[in-house]
Amino acid sequence: MKIVRKDFVRNGPGSVKMVAVDSDDLWYAYNLIAPGDSVMAVTVRKVLREAASGGRDAERVKLKLEVKVEEIADYDKVGSVLRIRGKNILENEHVKIGAFHTLELELNRPFVLRKALGWLMILTDFCYCLPVYCVVIFQDNWDSLALHVLQQASDPTASADLAVVLMQEGLAHIMLIGKSMTTIRARIETSIPRKHGPGIAGYESALNKFFENVLQAFLKNVDFNVVRCAVIASPGFTKDQFHRHLLLEAERKQLRTIIENKSRIILVHTTSGYKHSMKEVLEAPNVMNMIKDTKAAQEVRALEEFFSMLSNDSARACYGPKHVEVAHERMAVQTLLITDDLFRNADLVARRRYVNLVESVKDSGGNVHIFSSLHVSGEQLAQISGIAAILRFPLPDLEDLEM
Repeated sequence: MKIVRKDFVRNGPGSVKMVAVDSDDLWYAYNLIAPGDSVMAVTVRKVLREAASGGRDAERVKLKLEVKVEEIADYDKVGSVLRIRGKNILENEHVKIGAFHTLELELNRPFVLRKALGWLMILTDFCYCLPVYCVVIFQDNWDSLALHVLQQASDPTASADLAVVLMQEGLAHIMLIGKSMTTIRARIETSIPRKHGPGIAGYESALNKFFENVLQAFLKNVDFNVVRCAVIASPGFTKDQFHRHLLLEAERKQLRTIIENKSRIILVHTTSGYKHSMKEVLEAPNVMNMIKDTKAAQEVRALEEFFSMLSNDSARACYGPKHVEVAHERMAVQTLLITDDLFRNADLVARRRYVNLVESVKDSGGNVHIFSSLHVSGEQLAQISGIAAILRFPLPDLEDLEM
C-alpha cells in the first residue's frame, strides 16, 4: 500500500490518503474501512441529461464523491475490486447529498479514508428503578488495531512472496501466497488413464500433456522478480516428475526465467494436491527457512505451537472468547491468536471488545498474532472460534467454564 498522506490522531479522528498497488492492499482496505467511516474517491456515475430532441440521454460522468459507509457491499479478490456502499456527503452537481452510491476501489486509484468518533446512547437501570442515560464514546477511529493494519499494509517485508504448485496426478493448483491472502491463480485438471492394464499406452502421453499444461500456467502466473521461491508439492513422485519436466523444457526452449532461478524451486511432500495440504507446505522446514521473517511464517509457527500445547499440555492452551478473556483476567495469556474476521463486526461493542483485549494483552507483556482469514492458518484458527491463547501457566479449571 502506498501511503500518500496521513493526518490523524492516535485513538482519535483523522484521515489517510492511500493507493492500493496490489490485491493484498485491497484486503487491508477491507479490514480498515468500517460502517460510519467516510471514503472519498473518483468514481463514475450514470447521469441523465436533457437532449436537444426533448428527451433525456444517459451519460457516464467521472466525478469525485465522498460516501458515509453503510456497508462493504463486496470484496472481489479475483477481480481486485472493493465495493463500498453509502450516502454521499460531498456536494456535487450530479449527485445529491444523501443519495446512495457504490464506490469501487481499484488498484492504482487513490482514495481517502476518514475516521471519526462514534457515539452510542445506552439506557441503564440502577437501584430504585430510576432510569439513567449514559453516553458512551466508542473509538471507532484510528485505534491500535487500525494503526496495526495500516502499518502491515505499508510494510513490504510483511509479504510471504511464495508461489506453490500443489499437485497430484491429473490435478494441479497454482497458488500465490501474499502478505494477507492465498489466491488460486490456476487449476489444471486432466484425465490420466491407469498406469497398468489397457490404459498403459496412453498414460505417458496424458501425463506429459498434463505437465505441459501445468508448465504453461506456471510461466503465466509465477514471477521470480516478486516471489522468494516456488514450491512444487505433491504426494508420491509427481512433484519429482514435474520438476524434471520443468527443467528439461526450460533447457530445450531456453526459458531463462526457469534456468536462472532453478535454485529457488523447492520440492515438498504433501498428502494431496488439494488446498488443505497448504498447511504441510508452509510447515516444511525448507520452505519456512525461505520465508522465516514474514508475517505468514510467524502465523504458522504460532498456530503450530498452540496446537502442540493443546495436545501435550492442554491446561496451558485455551480457545473461545470466554475462556481467553478469563485467562487474560488472571494475567495468564502469553500469546494471543486472533483472526481479522472478528474485527469486522458490525456491532461496535463486540469489535471494541476484541480491540481492548488485543491492547490489554500487549500492555501486559503478551504477544499478539492477528491472522488473515484468507490464509490457510487463519482458516484453521477460524474453525476453533477465531481466538485462542497460549498461557504462561496452567489453568486447568478453565475447562469447567461454559462456552
